[in-house]
Amino acid sequence: MKEILQDKNLAELETLVMEMGEKKYRAKQLYTGLMQGKKISDISDLSKAFKAKLLERFEDEPVRIIETFTSSDGTEKYLFSLADGNIIEGVFMRYKYGNTQCISTQVGCRMGCKFCASTLNGLIRNLTAGEILSEVLVVNALHGGTPEKRQVTNLVLMGSGEPLDNYDETIRFLRNVTAEGGICISARNISLSTCGIVPKIYELANEGIPLNLTISLHNTKDEERMRTMPVAKAYKIEEILKACAYYFEKTGRRYIFEYSLIAGENCDERHAEELIALLKGRPCHVNLIRLNEVKERDLKSTTEKAAYRFLGLLEKGGLSATLRRQIGSDIGGACGQLRAGYLSTKPVE
Repeated sequence: MKEILQDKNLAELETLVMEMGEKKYRAKQLYTGLMQGKKISDISDLSKAFKAKLLERFEDEPVRIIETFTSSDGTEKYLFSLADGNIIEGVFMRYKYGNTQCISTQVGCRMGCKFCASTLNGLIRNLTAGEILSEVLVVNALHGGTPEKRQVTNLVLMGSGEPLDNYDETIRFLRNVTAEGGICISARNISLSTCGIVPKIYELANEGIPLNLTISLHNTKDEERMRTMPVAKAYKIEEILKACAYYFEKTGRRYIFEYSLIAGENCDERHAEELIALLKGRPCHVNLIRLNEVKERDLKSTTEKAAYRFLGLLEKGGLSATLRRQIGSDIGGACGQLRAGYLSTKPVE
């Protein structure tokens, strides 16, 4: 597999083009074309000779959409093909406030959460920053967007993979996607979801990128959380809460806890009371999710009535909480349903 040109920022492209014997202004033409979601070969401002030199070293199309599934609610799920033949997925969701794209940071995942389809095949490999960015660029272009008038206005790093398990490339992506002169999505319109890798939360807090930190919590006691989230064996809830407090201190951004409601597991009155006791008074929000069932797992969702009852208990107890609207579940595009279902590569040990 060749290098990914979209890994580079504008300053790095300027260095590259001059090393290749081109004028510095060519970097801006190249950068503009890439930010428009174009293949190298389709950037008309560049000479054929220069493009040929680039294509000797860099992938022409690191990420391309090979199939689109459309939900009854208008949500779109994409299968993206990578240059090495691996497949990842992403989702495009329309809301009144704008359009949100759910993007992947890894091919597969090694976290092993029992409610998530993305981890079924294990971790195949990390995505590069440029591959992650290309997911956004091709979808923005698909919907007629430009860097100046984006159709993708919000991002959630909640597709396949654990973003903080691919820390360096995720941070590089975040710097590139928020950079002035590029597609320039505000960090405040980006949410990063993690299962709670505590040391990396501290590192993220120090990066100066004020995005929305979202933690997959799903239970209030470590021993119960371990049943569905193996990462709980390494990082305790108390440690996660301390890391979140540090994140708030450094960024001023309140943090969000994702809480999937699993029948018989975490959604009775006792759990609501424990969640209130754990989180009340903290600068956080609880995002309740009715479990989107995965056919390979035996976990079941609670009823809609029970979900609203749980929400009412939290609100009565003084917590800021909402129940997420279920969208995209009929195309396997809802939270927890993204999977590497087309992969044949062996997982990383």
